[in-house]
Formats: sequence, C-alpha cells, structure tokens
Amino acid sequence: MTKEQKDFFNYHGEIFSENFGPDFREGEDFFSVFAIFFPAATGILAGANISGDLADPQLAIPKGTLLAIVITTIVYAGAAVATGACIVRDATGNLTDLITPGTLNNCTTAACKLGFNFSSCATNKCSYGLMNDFQVMSLASGFGPLITAGIFSATLSSALASLVSAPKIFQALCKDNIYPGLHMFSVGYGKNNEPLRGYVLTFFIGLGFILIAELNIIAPIISNFFLASYALINFSVFHASLAKSPGWRPAFRFYNMWISLIGAILCCGVMFVINWWAALLTNVIVLALYIYVTYKKPDVNWGSSTQALTYLIAMQHAIRLAGVEDHVKNFRPQCLLMTGAPTSRPALLHLVHGFTKNVGLVVCGHVHTGPRRQALKEISTDQSKYQRWLIKNKMKAFYAPVYAEDLREGTQFLLQAVGLGRMRPNTLVFGFKKDWRQALMKDVENYINAIHDAFDYQYGVVVIRLKEGFNISHLQAQEDLCMSQEKTAHPKETVVNLEHSDADSKPSSKSVSETNSPAVSQDHKEVKGSSVPLNMADQKLLQASSLFKKKQGKGTIDVWWLFDDGGLTLLIPYLLTTKKKWKDCKIRVFIGGKINRIDHDRRTMATLLSKFRIDFSDITVLGDMNTKPSKDDIAAFEEMIEPFRLHEDDKEQDTAEKMKAEEPWRITDNELEIYRMKTYRQIRLNELLRENSGTANLIVMSLPVARKGAVSSALYMAWIETLSKNLPPILLVRGNHQSVLTFYS
Repeated sequence: MTKEQKDFFNYHGEIFSENFGPDFREGEDFFSVFAIFFPAATGILAGANISGDLADPQLAIPKGTLLAIVITTIVYAGAAVATGACIVRDATGNLTDLITPGTLNNCTTAACKLGFNFSSCATNKCSYGLMNDFQVMSLASGFGPLITAGIFSATLSSALASLVSAPKIFQALCKDNIYPGLHMFSVGYGKNNEPLRGYVLTFFIGLGFILIAELNIIAPIISNFFLASYALINFSVFHASLAKSPGWRPAFRFYNMWISLIGAILCCGVMFVINWWAALLTNVIVLALYIYVTYKKPDVNWGSSTQALTYLIAMQHAIRLAGVEDHVKNFRPQCLLMTGAPTSRPALLHLVHGFTKNVGLVVCGHVHTGPRRQALKEISTDQSKYQRWLIKNKMKAFYAPVYAEDLREGTQFLLQAVGLGRMRPNTLVFGFKKDWRQALMKDVENYINAIHDAFDYQYGVVVIRLKEGFNISHLQAQEDLCMSQEKTAHPKETVVNLEHSDADSKPSSKSVSETNSPAVSQDHKEVKGSSVPLNMADQKLLQASSLFKKKQGKGTIDVWWLFDDGGLTLLIPYLLTTKKKWKDCKIRVFIGGKINRIDHDRRTMATLLSKFRIDFSDITVLGDMNTKPSKDDIAAFEEMIEPFRLHEDDKEQDTAEKMKAEEPWRITDNELEIYRMKTYRQIRLNELLRENSGTANLIVMSLPVARKGAVSSALYMAWIETLSKNLPPILLVRGNHQSVLTFYS
C-alpha cells in the first residue's frame, strides 16, 4: 500500500489551497475545535507556576513565557502548514481508486488531479486523510516511530509540568489555611519543601480524567478552567493598575492595562461560546470560593490589589466628603472613646459600639505614659495588635495610641489630631473614674480638665458609669499567670477564664487611660498551684464585662432630659433601640416641671418628641425635683467629702491660703455654701433615679457641668459620684449645644 492511496502526496499547491479553508463536520465548529486544541498552548505558564524555584523569576518568567509563545506558535503553525500542504482531507486507502489525471470530468479535487479518485468518501466514511486519521503525521514523516516517540515525550513533558507546578501552587494556598480541611496538603518534604501529598492528589485527579478515555470530552473541560485562570490573571493585572499602587511596577515596556481587561473579557466570552453550562458552573465555583474567602476574612496579607483599590476609593471619598459642610440631617455620633487598651475595658467598648455600629465612628484612645523610649516601643507593637483584636471581635473601631506626660495632655493630642477630614470624632467618651477618692488628686484634676478641654474643642461629652466598674486588666494579668503555670504544671482546671482577652491582651504596666482604674486589693488574692480564686467583687466585675455583649431583652432605657444640649441625650438612646440587642427596650422620658403644670408639660414634651420622630413608651414629669433631699443622704454626702475639705474657717488665713494654693482641689467652706443648692439637686436626683429607674436596663441623663475654675475638682467628682451611685448602667451626656436632631413642624 502506497502513501498516496492513504492520503499523503508530496508538497503541492493544489492540496494547500484545498485545505486552507474550513470544513467542519459532525456538528463541530471553530470553538469546539478550539476547545480541543487549546490545552496544547497552556504550557506557556509553566515558568510562572514554579517561580519559587527560579533563580531570577523577574527576568526568567517574562523571557521564558515570551519565548514559549513564539516557539510554540512557529512549531504549531509550521506543523499545520506542512501537513496541510501535502495531505488530503479524505482517502480510502484502496489502490483501485487510482486514475489517470484529467480523465474524470466530475472530479475536481486535488487528489483527482494527482491521480486518485476519493469521491466515495463524500458518502462513506473513509479511514484515511486529515479528517479521519490521527496518525497522519507518522505517515508523512520520514521515520514514523519518531513521531510516536515525540507524542509520548510531549505528553509526558506537559503532564510532568502540570504535576510539578499545580501542587506547588496548591501548597501555597493550603499554607494560608483559607479553606477548611486542606491544611494537610501544606506540609512539605525535603530541603526543597516538596509537596508530596499534593503530587499524590494531582496523580489521582489526572488518573480519573484518563479513565474517561475520550479526549474530545476532557479537552473542553480543561480548556474551560484554563480560560477561567487566564481571565482572572488578566483581570488581576488590570485591577492592580486600576488601584494605582506604587508597588505595582510592570517592567514589560509594551504593557497596557486595557489590553489586560480586553483579554479577561475575551477569555470569559470564549468560555461561554465553547460550553455555556460548563462556563456557568466554573463561574459559580469561582464566585463561591471568593465569597467564602471574603466572609471568612483569613488572617493573611497578600498585598492584594483589592487592598490598594480600597485605599484609593477611601481616600477619594474622604477628600470629597471634606468639601461638604456639616448638616444636622447627617449628624452621627463619632466617638473618641478613652479605653486605654481596648481589651481592658470590653464593657465600655461594647456599649459605645452599640450605638455607633454602622452609624458613626469609634476611635479607641490609649494614652501611654512613663519612660519615652519604652512607651514608643509599646505603641509600635500595640498599634497592630489591638487593631487586629478589634477586627477579630467584630468591633468597627480604630485604635489610636499616643504618648504624653499625663492623661490630660494625651487627651488633648487626641482631641486635636485624631480623624481625617469629616471623619473626625465629635464626642469624647470617658468611663467614670471609680477610684477617684483613692487616686492622686493630680490625676483627678487631669481627668476633669480633660472634660473641660473637650468642651473647649466643641466636643460633646459622655461619662459612663457601671456599678461594678470597667477595668478588668488586673484579671487579665491573673489569667496570664494561670496560662504560664499551665505550661509548666499542666493543671486540671483554671479558675480565671476571660472570653474578652487573648494571649496578647496583657496591658502594659506603663500604659495609662485613667477612665476607670479600680484599686485592686491584694488581700483577696491567693495563688495555689495554678488556681487564682476571684473575690466576689472581681467575679461581679467579670460578669459585668460582658453585660452589653448579650441581648438586653424586654426592659427600658430611661432618658432624664434635664438640659437642652442639642439633642445628643435623646439621640443616643434612640440609636440603641435601632440595634438588635436593644430593640426590645422601650424609651421612657423623665423631665423636670412644676407641680401645677404637669399635664401641660407632658403634652408639650410628647409633641416635641413626635416632631423629632422618636418613639417613647412614657413621659414622666417630676414636679418635686427641687425639694430638699433626705437628711441621711445629705449626711452621707458630707461624710464623703470630709477628707477633701479645706475648713479655712478653722485655720489662720495665711495657712488656709497656702493650703489652697498647694492643693487647689480642696473644697472651701465658701464654695460649699455657694453651691449648696446645686449639691442638694444632685443628691435629690439620685433619690429620684433610684425610685423611678432602679430597674432600668440603662439610664441616659444630662451631665451636670461645673464652671471651669469655679468648682473644685473634689466637689465636682463628688457631685457625679452622688448622682450616679447605686444605679443601673448610666450614661451622663452633655452635647456641645449644636443641634443633632432634625425638627419638622
């Protein structure tokens, strides 16, 4: 049997001309053939897939990839031209089809012109020719077995390239521990950290596809996933350019971001043209993986273009927002919350986060004092540590540490510098300084002066008091002690267990935020082995630290609106009731009034609240707010302030003046007499609060403000102490007298 009767003739222009156009058969078209051929061109990314093993990836990958494209294009095009110029599309392989050229008038094919009549192939399927025989290259070659050997070599080369490169990429993915159950494939072996487990997995996947034993079925599936990969690569490059990150500096001189975008669109389009349902399934899988990663938020940092674009968009919007004037309709509480280390006062953070989540800004201020070098070192480590803690605990807040000589100076720095454009705090939030009577009076004065500074900077002020206190840092120190003992002694159980703290949450001994620093009694602590029993006060403190983390249930938020401060005292409880944890709580409003006008004042207040569009369950007008408090409560107040009084009437004038100059926080007899009615008012308000709001979930009340420099620090702290003692959680609020509620008539 000659080669001619099988399909092979020497190079002839007639054969090349006849084969130059398309001749799709059996339902095939350009894209179905493209899907089968495309995997042959996928090896061009082999270098990028093993970039970790290259000595100079930056030089080798572009050079190798471009050379691979050029060489494979020449080889594939050359093979197509060579075979198309010397092999006809159909041949019977029968010697009886031999004819004399030009004797048949109805036979015009190239084969007829060369002496063979293969016209029977038009009605009957033939076994030879480009359209029928997969081994035509062996027939056309000078030595057929060489083609077979080449096919085996190329197949093994492509298979080994995929077998080596795919597991390495998969290993890098598994090391990030993004998807559950895949971490076992991150283990490497040998000095090159070879992913042997990945090799085994890839082998079995490849074996499964081989068992399908139908190339025309396998190839479109492979092409689909390769096209999806190339589409993502092209889009990633485009996205990196769009984000304008300085770190993205492509060295290829002919690079253009829009060509990358066009490439991504073309890849997606070809996917659907080849096989729409397979393309749809591929996109669903890719989208599901992306949504999972977005939802899980893995603790990895790839330096992705998404981060760069997020920064660019945020910067553009911040600049645009900076040019917009403030308006009462768009007011939102943006709080500078003086927590110190956020982990040390979780209840304070949870409560403020309750009315600012998805509404306003929260910045956790932390004032570091002490030796400057040590404090700056702590700031550099705390910045990322506590921001990660906030994100991990789903707190939409920022952490802002600062170094200063004392609390007041640090607060001044934060009041002036924190924020960006319109995203600046407008409300300073402190925890009540529970230990003010035991603390240094210099620290107490710094605390009060920081409040006055906030008013000077046009901030609103909120002072929050929790009966048990906020600061659990000393309990975290106990937990750290237990953990260290666990590692050495392996105890069976540990008494202290703080859900708010983590291994890195131990507050610095030199870090100060004096919002609430309860004195810790060492007499109640015992360390026996690994157990650190808590006294009753610490147990209550630990329970209270998670008070605002759970759903509040049906109850009330009592608003004592005693002064018109712009509406902040009303806005905060309203925002709380819009949140899931507080939605079952009803707002009750208490106001002062005259006994003979109680009904009128109630109707007036109801009308005002309806214009503010704030729902309320009840309005109570207190006509006895200015009556004298009980003698017992007055006596308790006088007993409390006794250690802080100057008693200048019992001393010589020079001695009294000297003491007042040295200790300006002391309460003089004259001052006490001048502000006696205001003192009685705070005592009486506490009586009314205990009587009317003793069972409330939360109390929001107007904060009494003393004139700066006129009222001593000790007397002002005594007022706040008296006003807020023995009560449920209470927020003492004073706005900056700028309207924060829209009023519609």
